[in-house]
Parts: sequence; structure tokens; C-alpha cells
Amino acid sequence: MDGTLDLPAIRTIRLSAPFGWLAGGWRDLTKAPAPLLLYGLGVAAASLALCYGVYVTNGAFWVLVLTIGFVLVAPILAMGPYEAGRRIELGERPGLGHILFVRAAFRQDVAYLSLLLVMIYFLWGRVAQIVYGLSTYQIHRDVDSLVAFAVGSSEGRAMLLTGTVTGGVLAFVTFALVVVSAPMLLDPRANVFAAVATSVRAVNANFFPMLLWAVIITVLLLLSAATGFLALIVIFPWLGLASWRAYRSLVEER
Repeated sequence: MDGTLDLPAIRTIRLSAPFGWLAGGWRDLTKAPAPLLLYGLGVAAASLALCYGVYVTNGAFWVLVLTIGFVLVAPILAMGPYEAGRRIELGERPGLGHILFVRAAFRQDVAYLSLLLVMIYFLWGRVAQIVYGLSTYQIHRDVDSLVAFAVGSSEGRAMLLTGTVTGGVLAFVTFALVVVSAPMLLDPRANVFAAVATSVRAVNANFFPMLLWAVIITVLLLLSAATGFLALIVIFPWLGLASWRAYRSLVEER
């Protein structure tokens, strides 16, 4: 890294572009379904195990925090589907080994981006605790009582509104930082600073299409959580492949 930022040009896209990325990602999924669905199964199983572990230890609040926070860290977990998308674009058929062991992901710049996401995730946890603490003096030790408080009282509804707005702003800032930078770091020529700067520029140049893309990703991931993460088996690799197409659509090849 020579200390300079070699920034690629950004393309302007149509508002409907995210739906094209989804369609293209689905086509890519059908070209290598077995390894990609196995990858999705691993992510779904890990997510379910983590939330179940918190739930059985009476951490109802943290189940919701972890579920929502998954949106923040999902981009870095999708390096495997990004690599699959890259190989499919080259006319190759990726195997499970290609998706699980992405050589380009094992470098310092990816570690820096991962650290940034973890720090934002911890920040979200603290913010959620503050919002919850300011909303009630009670401790809700199971999901049923927490949900009853959240939807059945004015304090709970205020907590949901405040948490949704705060979390949404934080999630979109995170999205702007990583939507392009995570797949871009598969290019060994890219460093984390140039990748993050390119990501922010891409969102700024295409604000409304990228806002739509952020909403689509969030809705699909939350729907996956609502199915006990079962739908994540398909949705996670699908979104990863679509995100690779988004990156290739937004950033001029150097």
C-alpha cells in the first residue's frame, strides 16, 4: 500500500437496478446450487445456534439485538458468495472449497473492514441497551414478556420507534461503508481505504437506488429471521451473489 487512493469511476444506475441484481443473483444460484446452499445452511445453523443459546440463558433482549445486528455484519460473512459470483462471471463453476476458503479474504485489509463492522455492531448493542434502559425499569427475561411490553404499552412502542430510527440510521451508514467495499476487497489491488471510499461514493451517486437496495436486503434478512433462519439457507447466498452483481454494476473495471 503506497498511501494513495486509486479510486475507480462510479456508474449511475436506474432505480430498478436492484431488481435486476436479484434476478441475476438467482440465475447464478442455479448454476452452483449445492455448494451455495450448503454455505447458506452453515450460516443459518450458526445464526440459529447463537440466538437459541442466548434465548435459553434468558437473554430475551439480546435475541432481538443479535437478530437486528445481523444486518450489520452480514456483508463480511458473504465473502464466499461474492467469490462464487466472481467465478461464475468468469464462466467457472465454483465448488464448496472455493466458497469456504476465499484466499483474497485472508488479508489485512479484509481484517480491518471486519474490525470496523464488529465495532459498529458493539456500538449498536450499547445504543439498544440505552434505549431499552430509558424505556422501562423492568427486566424482561423472556421473549414473550419483552414482546408484550414492546407492543402493549406506550413506553414499549416509543422504545420500538426510537430503536428503529436509531438502528436504521446506523444500519444505513454501515451499508454505505461496506456495500461495495466488501466485494471490492476480493481484488488484491484494492486496499480498505480505497474500497470504503468507493462504497460511499457509489451510494452518494445513486442514493435512491441504493436506499431501495438497503431496504430489500433488510426485509429479506428480517424475513429469514422470522422463519427461524430457515429461509436464510437460500436468501443469504442469493443476496451475496446479487451483491456481487451490484458491485460490478456500480464500479468501473480498472
